[in-house]
Amino acid sequence: MKTYDLAVVGAGPGGYVAALRAARHGARVCLVERDRLGGTCLHRGCIPTKALHATAQRLAMLKDCAQHGIRVGEVAFDPMQAMARKDAVVQRLEQGIAGLVRQGGVDLLQGDAMLEAPGRLRVRRPGWSALVRADAVVLATGSRAVRPGFLDAGGKNVLTSDEILVMQNLPSSLLVLGGGYIGCELAGILACFGVEVTLVEQRDHLLESQDRDAVRTVVEGLRRLGVEIITGARIRQVEEHAGIRAFLDDGRCLQTDQLLAALGRIPNSAGLGLAEAGVTLDGAAVQVDEHMQTSVPGVYAIGDLTGSTMLAHVAMHHAEVAVARILGMQGPDRGADPQVPSVVFTQPELAQVGVTEADCRARGQSVAIGRFAYRANGKALCDGAGDGLVKLVADASNGRLIGAVIVGAGASTIVAEVAAAIRAGMTARQLGTVVHAHPTLSEMVQEAARDLDREAIHKPYKKDAG
Repeated sequence: MKTYDLAVVGAGPGGYVAALRAARHGARVCLVERDRLGGTCLHRGCIPTKALHATAQRLAMLKDCAQHGIRVGEVAFDPMQAMARKDAVVQRLEQGIAGLVRQGGVDLLQGDAMLEAPGRLRVRRPGWSALVRADAVVLATGSRAVRPGFLDAGGKNVLTSDEILVMQNLPSSLLVLGGGYIGCELAGILACFGVEVTLVEQRDHLLESQDRDAVRTVVEGLRRLGVEIITGARIRQVEEHAGIRAFLDDGRCLQTDQLLAALGRIPNSAGLGLAEAGVTLDGAAVQVDEHMQTSVPGVYAIGDLTGSTMLAHVAMHHAEVAVARILGMQGPDRGADPQVPSVVFTQPELAQVGVTEADCRARGQSVAIGRFAYRANGKALCDGAGDGLVKLVADASNGRLIGAVIVGAGASTIVAEVAAAIRAGMTARQLGTVVHAHPTLSEMVQEAARDLDREAIHKPYKKDAG
């Protein structure tokens, strides 16, 4: 039986970060993984979708070449080459993680782990079993795609995001069930690839938790790509024969080659022996305190397993919080999830951090709003990316920034500046004094900050009467 200072279960973004951080501070660490290094993010989520998103962007850009004076012939798209490139990106990053784990002195154990008692893990794989003892355990087993009950009988034409990212042939038509970030991203990518896409969302709006002004721009972008969007409708029955027949509750029948169930994710807490070890669960999610510790001393849970905001960078942050606590170091606070930026990689991108204008008004909080449009930004027009908006939300009582939404080209990068400003407690006026390079997209942040005081240079204002 091997003994460690820390045992980490799950080698996704949260798990490998926890293992590397602890090892770099001198801890003896083992990392247990049943599958491949990198977890869902690297193999079935963030990275493969963004690799395909990059391909989709290039295809979309080719359609706009004529206005730049560039004439191209007939464009041929090879989906197999796109998939091969995606796989190469994934493989390169996986090899990079493996090198970091190896060089960091972390012991990698392949197999399924079960918590037999606080500080005791049983690791198994066919033909092998080992008992591991550790002073502390970090559980980072991630999540899996939700598959609704009425799809359980589905065959090869009913897919989740896991299957669609490894498909060998593109369908001619696809029904996407779910208008969250997974459904919207994949709908846009596959529409760019020439697939006829229908997107169905049972709620009245796509991307329900996102700013409504920004979502309108995303919806317009999806429709320009040819995506048919149906909201406020529920699928009551799915039949699979040669393809898919989906019956809506309003009587309509949709026929497509395949169906993608993009209905969110659920924590992977089954089979870990958590309840038997005394770990408190809330449904499938593990309950933790502000240090990511569970109800059992010495046992921590991070990332998707906690049921909080299911984003890779949240899991990485949780890892830093947990390791700091375990090693008795000064570390980051867990922080409130609304301060965490999120990005939807549609065309255009949508990025959000903090609270939305609608949330504030719903709870009666007085806010001030600053806006600036992409069409008024020189770099955006040079790039042919004039669709979009930067919106900043500030507390009206003191001017402090509390939220932002950016929809448009480069939103995924620009949002980091506002996230840093919110974290630092900056006011909109302070952010507005930061000199930004010209011409850049980031200038719109400065302009939106100044707009809260009606001081944006490149935005017209009506003169006050009198």
